[in-house]
Amino acid sequence: MKRIDDIHELRTIQMGILDDVHRFCEAHGIRYSLSSGTLIGAVRHKGYIPWDDDIDIYMLRADYEQFLQEYHDSQGRYRVLDPKREQHYYYTFAKVVDLRTKMIEKETEGYEIGVYIDVFPVDYVTEDLKERERVFRLKKLLYKIRRCKISESNPLQSRLAFLCYRSLPVSVGLLNRWIERLIVRRQPTATLCHMTEAGPSIKGCFPVTDMEQTIDMPFEDRVYKVMAGYDDHLRRTYGDYMQLPPEAQRVTHKFEAYWL
Repeated sequence: MKRIDDIHELRTIQMGILDDVHRFCEAHGIRYSLSSGTLIGAVRHKGYIPWDDDIDIYMLRADYEQFLQEYHDSQGRYRVLDPKREQHYYYTFAKVVDLRTKMIEKETEGYEIGVYIDVFPVDYVTEDLKERERVFRLKKLLYKIRRCKISESNPLQSRLAFLCYRSLPVSVGLLNRWIERLIVRRQPTATLCHMTEAGPSIKGCFPVTDMEQTIDMPFEDRVYKVMAGYDDHLRRTYGDYMQLPPEAQRVTHKFEAYWL
C-alpha cells in the first residue's frame, strides 16, 4: 500500500467521490446540499476551509433513502455504505467510499473503510418546543449508549458511564430501531434538523423553506448544489459564520490513508 500523506491528494480523492455523487443525483432527481464545514467553505472560501479535510452533504430523508437504494458507480470505484446493511458499521449515517483506498480511524476499531464523504439525512422535527427538547435529550442518550455498545474503547471518557452503558441488556440492532422510531418523522412539519448523531443541537434546526430549493455554488474549481436558504441555516447553526475562528480552533483532522 502507498500512504497518502498530502492533504491535497486526500481532497482530490474526496472531490472525485463528490463529483460522482453529484452526477448521480442530477441524473436521478435527488436533492442534496453541501453542509456543515463544507457549506461554510463554499460560501466563505469558495472551496475547502483551509484547514479542513472532509466533505459533508445533506439530503432530505426521502432523497437519502432513494440514494441508498439506487446509488451505483458504473466504473466500480465508489460504494455507498448504508448503516442498515453494513456489518459492524460504526456510524449512524451513510458514507460514500473510494474502494481503491483505505482509511484507518481510531474510532472505527478495525472496521476497514475507504476515503469517504459523509452523507447525512435531515428529518422533520416537531413544532412543539417542549417535545422537541425531550426528543433531543433522548436522542443524545440513545446515541451515547449505542456508541458504548459498539466500541471497545471509552468514548465517554468516563469509566463508570462506559461500563453502565456497555452492560445494558440491549443490542445495537434494537438501539438502531429505537433511534429510527424517534428521529424519523414521515409527516411533514415546518422544521428540519440533522438527527443522526448525538451532537447536533436544537439550534441547528432550520425551516423547511431553507432546503426546498437548491442553487449552484462554486466549490474549488467546480460547481455543486447548496440549499437556497444557506445563509439562514448557517447563521442559525453557527452565528457569524463569515468570521474566521480563533487560530487555536483552526485544526486539521489527523488522518491515515492509503492507496490499496
